[in-house]
Amino acid sequence: MTSEFTLGLERCAAERPAMLDGVRFGLLMNRASVDRDLRFACDVLSDAYPGQLAALFTPQHGLWGDAQANMIETDHGWHSRLNVPIYSLYSATRTPTAEMLTGLDCLVIDLQDVGTRVYTFVWTVLECLKACAAAGVSVLVLDRPNPIGGCLVEGPMLDLAFRSFVGGASIPMRHGLTIGELVRLLNSEQAIGAKLEVIALANWSPSQTFAAFGRTWIPPSPNLPRAESALVYPGQVLLEGTNLSEGRGTTMPFEVTGAPFIDAELLCRDMNDHQLPGVRFLPLIFRPTFDKWAGESCQGVSIHVTDGSAFRPYRTTVALLAAVQRRWHEQFEWLAPPYEYETQLPPIDIISGSARLRTLLNSDDQTSILSCPLSPWQARVSDAILYDSADRRFVN
Repeated sequence: MTSEFTLGLERCAAERPAMLDGVRFGLLMNRASVDRDLRFACDVLSDAYPGQLAALFTPQHGLWGDAQANMIETDHGWHSRLNVPIYSLYSATRTPTAEMLTGLDCLVIDLQDVGTRVYTFVWTVLECLKACAAAGVSVLVLDRPNPIGGCLVEGPMLDLAFRSFVGGASIPMRHGLTIGELVRLLNSEQAIGAKLEVIALANWSPSQTFAAFGRTWIPPSPNLPRAESALVYPGQVLLEGTNLSEGRGTTMPFEVTGAPFIDAELLCRDMNDHQLPGVRFLPLIFRPTFDKWAGESCQGVSIHVTDGSAFRPYRTTVALLAAVQRRWHEQFEWLAPPYEYETQLPPIDIISGSARLRTLLNSDDQTSILSCPLSPWQARVSDAILYDSADRRFVN
């Protein structure tokens, strides 16, 4: 291999792993699954392995990333050019059925994760691991980089009493793993027993974020239009459990927030007074075209990351929520379920991973809602990581 950064997809096409030798395989992908030349993974692999691609599978938001979030399901379909079925794993089922896997020897997975526990792609992969283990279908993961870097770990571990489709294992909100590493961890810890291989990235450093790769950002979902959106997402996703707009229905989702009851100047002053590392805020007025407060004038702030290595998105959004709850306590609300197929627990609890954030937000001791004990996490992932070593790699 050269010193050029290389995706698992590109290595799979060039190096021809034995797991794909002469087999019929399915491919879990979406529109962000591209190579350096912006060719879709299905086309790259169909050309590299003629006649072997037998089915496509898609995660939340569908193959084309056009479906919105939170139980907006996509239908199955047919890829007419490749002449293969397209199975949606965010539909009436979120698990590949035995019928879908019939005739397949291997399921290839090429998805761009965003390094945040609540992003559903990895939980779709977890369901695939279980289904493939039961069906005797091998799994080949083509690794992609964690776009927000692989060193920083943020947010508390998920309490398993709050397990859901936005959290299928006790991991931190910002976990610091690539999708290949995370799948290795899940297959081992949950004793799934899938026959699993991961084609690792070549020449990726966990200290790198997406900007370092010289690649084009293709949105993996409709409300992460920029790599900068992904950087703030581990914190700003908490807003989905509140009546604050997280910027859906604007051109800058997750990078702006507000509501009609907010005073933009006051909130901006409060947030800048915190002197949070690596970030500054500007007052903002915006009008969402859909989702929360659609058509209404909202005041709030825009988030501007000035130093990505110092910025802590989870800590930042917790500070924002605390500021809003203090100043606008009567207007601020935690939303009621349903949220991502959970119909009983408050959405904020399954997003944050427990009831602690909701109950302790403005308490004097916020340790349990901010921190991830680093040493236990390093020990847990030491056998799963593919890049560097756990004791040198991860920091809070």
